[in-house]
Formats: sequence, C-alpha cells, structure tokens
Amino acid sequence: MQARRAARELALILFSQFEKVISKYSTKDFNEILLKSVRILTNNATNDLKLTVGPLIDMKQAIDEYEADHETNLARPIGVSNVPVPIPMTSDMKDKIDELLEIAEKALMALEIAEFTTLENTNDVQTYTLKIANAFKEHHNEVDKQIKEYAIGWDFDRLIKIDKDIMRIAITELMYVEEVPHKVVVDEAVELAKKYSTEDSSSFINGVLAKVIYENGIK
Repeated sequence: MQARRAARELALILFSQFEKVISKYSTKDFNEILLKSVRILTNNATNDLKLTVGPLIDMKQAIDEYEADHETNLARPIGVSNVPVPIPMTSDMKDKIDELLEIAEKALMALEIAEFTTLENTNDVQTYTLKIANAFKEHHNEVDKQIKEYAIGWDFDRLIKIDKDIMRIAITELMYVEEVPHKVVVDEAVELAKKYSTEDSSSFINGVLAKVIYENGIK
C-alpha cells in the first residue's frame, strides 16, 4: 500500500472523530486522535477476522454434508471414509466467498495502515495525515465553502458526514497541499466513497471535485 493512500484512510478516520470546532485542535490533539484511530483500526481488523470464523465453519460444514450426501459416497460401504467429489460453485457460495474476501481485504488494509503508522523508520503516513489535518484546520472555511458552492441542490448540513469528510480531505489536498496530481486525489476520494459510503456517493463526490478543479483552475 502506498503511504499517501494509507494517510487518506487514516485522515478519514481522524476527521470522523472531530468533536469540536476544528480551529480548537492542536497538533498534539491530532496526534492523540491518530493513535486512537490506529487502535480503532486494529481492533476493527481483529473483530472482522473473528467474524470470518463463523461463515468459514458454515461453509466447511456445507461442503462436508454435500460430500457425504453425494451419490458416489452414498453408494460406498457403511463405515468407510468418504471420497472427494466434484462440487458446483453455486451463487450462494460465491456470495459467501465474496463476503469473506471483502472482510479479509478491509482487515489487511487496516493492519497495513497500522503498520505504516507505527514503524519507527516510516513516518510518511503520519506526516502526510497531519499535513492534511493542519491544512484543513487553517482553511476549513474555504474548503467547506467549495462544497457548499458545488454540491448543487444539496443542503450542506444534510450531507452524509463521511461524504463531507472525504470531500474535505480531497479539496484540502487539491487546493492547499498540492503535492499530488489531481487525478490521483480524485481517484482516491472516489475509492474511499465506494468503500465506506453509499452506492451513489462516489459519483456525487467525483462530480463535486471535478467542479472544484475546473472552477479553481487546478492543473
């Protein structure tokens, strides 16, 4: 995982925990919340991995029962071990496997972010996360103004908070960090929306960010 991709994931968790006016936070506050965020990530990863045990047991039991009830094994003498049999990949099993893969992917992502953040010699993730947070603190009024102006037809106060936070991170990068190509920033924001928000959020966020880029002449 790239360090800045991990930083955006961590920044999203950081932003979600802001409980007061952003200008009242200090860098020390940000660091304390980051530590708390890493703990949340690792705890969630652990819980997600634990949740996979139940479905895996169910899947193994279903396969064992399918094998035992297969005509090949029903025709064998009583008391002998079952032999492996071909098994169809039903849509139900595909859905279960997809669910397990998604949980595993999220868990691995969380653990990678935690590793990036805690390694003594690797501070790129924490540094870039704090850069986003401090830039937003300094320019939060201008960033939110961009969202209000280009989220046409939407009441700012009624926007889903995670969507606002994703846009806040991306707009802060686009306008005040300016170290990454705007296409990368937008693509990462869209991916965060697909991963954490509603089905329609990714296209909505993509549209708002496209207007921000165009109207501000961001190259």
